[in-house]
Amino acid sequence: MNELYRGMDQATLDAAYNNGQAVADSAAILADFQQRSDALRATCPDHLDLPYGPGPRNRIDYFPTSAPGPVLVFIHGGYWQMQAKERFSFLAAGPLAHGIHVAMMGYTLAPDATLAQIVGEIRTAIGAIRQHAPALGGDASRLVVSGWSAGGHLTAMSMAEPGVIGGLSISGVFDLEPIRLSYINRKLGLNAEDAAMLSPMRLPSSPLPLVLAYGTDELPELRRQSEDYFALRAGLPGKLLPLAGKDHFTILEELADPAGALTAQVRALSGG
Repeated sequence: MNELYRGMDQATLDAAYNNGQAVADSAAILADFQQRSDALRATCPDHLDLPYGPGPRNRIDYFPTSAPGPVLVFIHGGYWQMQAKERFSFLAAGPLAHGIHVAMMGYTLAPDATLAQIVGEIRTAIGAIRQHAPALGGDASRLVVSGWSAGGHLTAMSMAEPGVIGGLSISGVFDLEPIRLSYINRKLGLNAEDAAMLSPMRLPSSPLPLVLAYGTDELPELRRQSEDYFALRAGLPGKLLPLAGKDHFTILEELADPAGALTAQVRALSGG
């Protein structure tokens, strides 16, 4: 075997980060996400696709509540090259039920943007949310940033933005070296320097509270990424939150559900 990373050869490493392959019904789950998101968007159509930049995906969907409150900023996943914000609108239901506004951002996907450019877009979008949320009832000084999978990485990269008071990273990636060596890098085009400069595990840690959540039925590498990053952050506020029986996709139900474990973390982080 030609060892490439942590005792894995190329095929094993590729499989270690292929969530769609690991969850047999992932296509049906994603189709259900889309259907539920379409329904939520139909009931909250007033503040969709607000521009924050020149790119076609530089758009924010803002879901306000009926009263002023904190804002959850959510970043979708897809390993920086798939998916769109519109598929994850259904997640807003959990926080909205507790008076927490929700802003979901899109971003340019690889290979049309480098990962460094994507990180820059996310930071710009958070600034735009902070600027415009007050007019919609959102408290710009109480932003909780969250994201899933690739969005979990982008969450960790955004903790220092003004107005952010905490983060919730769901099934995130914090060391990009295995990503650089895997099939995911065909579109990302990371080199060793990129992987180092854009890996939260190789950067100074934010002193703000950061919750690192993952499902116990996720791929071992995804579990390890959160566990290792939590260990690196020892002594800093936050927690490691393994959710029993959840895989890379079903874990999101804990945010869509007003009584879900992830919704509870958003409430605690935001004070909402």
